[in-house]
Amino acid sequence: METVRRSSALCGDGTRFIKHAHVFPRALFSARFGQHLVTLGVLSLSGPAMPKSLFALFVVAMLPLGGCMQTTLSPSTDASMTPRDRQLLAHTPYAQANVPEQYLRHIVDYPRKEQPGTILVDTDARYLYFVLPEGKAIRYGVAVGEEAMAFSGVARVGRLAEWPDWVPTADIQARLGPYPARVTGGPANPLGARGIYLYAGNKDTLYRIHGTNQPEYIGQAISSGCIRMRNEDVIDLYDRVKLNSTVVVLPPGQNAQVEARPSWRG
Repeated sequence: METVRRSSALCGDGTRFIKHAHVFPRALFSARFGQHLVTLGVLSLSGPAMPKSLFALFVVAMLPLGGCMQTTLSPSTDASMTPRDRQLLAHTPYAQANVPEQYLRHIVDYPRKEQPGTILVDTDARYLYFVLPEGKAIRYGVAVGEEAMAFSGVARVGRLAEWPDWVPTADIQARLGPYPARVTGGPANPLGARGIYLYAGNKDTLYRIHGTNQPEYIGQAISSGCIRMRNEDVIDLYDRVKLNSTVVVLPPGQNAQVEARPSWRG
C-alpha cells in the first residue's frame, strides 16, 4: 500500500497531498537518476567532469518534465476496503491484468461544468470521471459496452451494493447463456466488488457501473452494455458516490474533451 506524504507545499495546480510519480528535484539527486545520466552520456564515471554551464542547461531543459502535471497518478490506497474485500480479493480466480498506465486511476484537470459528485463516462475514450471541486476530477479507466448495446444519456444512482449478486437478464441469457438464474456475489461474479445501479426516474435502466472478473478488458468496448471497472477502482468510486448522484454517459462520437497534457506551472 502506498502512503501519501503530507506537505505544506502547494503544487502549481493547487493540488495538496498528491504523490507525483515523476518529480524532477527528487529524481535529480537520486542515484538512479545519476545512472540515467551516465547511460545518456551526460555524465561520465571516468572521464572529465561536464562543465557547470552545460549541466545547468541540461537541468533547465529537464524542468518541464518534472513539475506539476495536469494528469497525476492518484495515490493507491486500500483504505476503502473492508475486511471482506481484502479476503475475497486475496483469492481471485483470475490473473491480475497489466492494465496500461493511462487507464490507472489519475487526478486530472476537469474543465467541464458538471457539479462535484457527478459521474461522467466518456465511452469513446474509455474513461469514467468523478468530478471533484475546484476544477479537478478522478479519472478511472473502464470497459464499456459495444456501441449497439451501450447505454448513453443522463441517469441517477438509484442503488448501491457491495459484492452484488448477478441476475442475468433474459437478453443476456439468450445471447450468452445459459446461466443460473442468480449468481452469488464474489470475485468470480461478473459484477465484481461493487454495483452502482443506474436509474431513470424511479425505473431501473438495467445498466450498472460495476467491478469485473476480467480486468484485462479495461480500456476496451467489449461488455454487454454496462460499465466495468477494476475492482480496486470501483471500491474507491463506491466510497465517494452518493445515492441520487447524477450520471452522464456520453454517446459514441461525443468526446468529453478532457485533455491530459503536461504543463510546467511551478
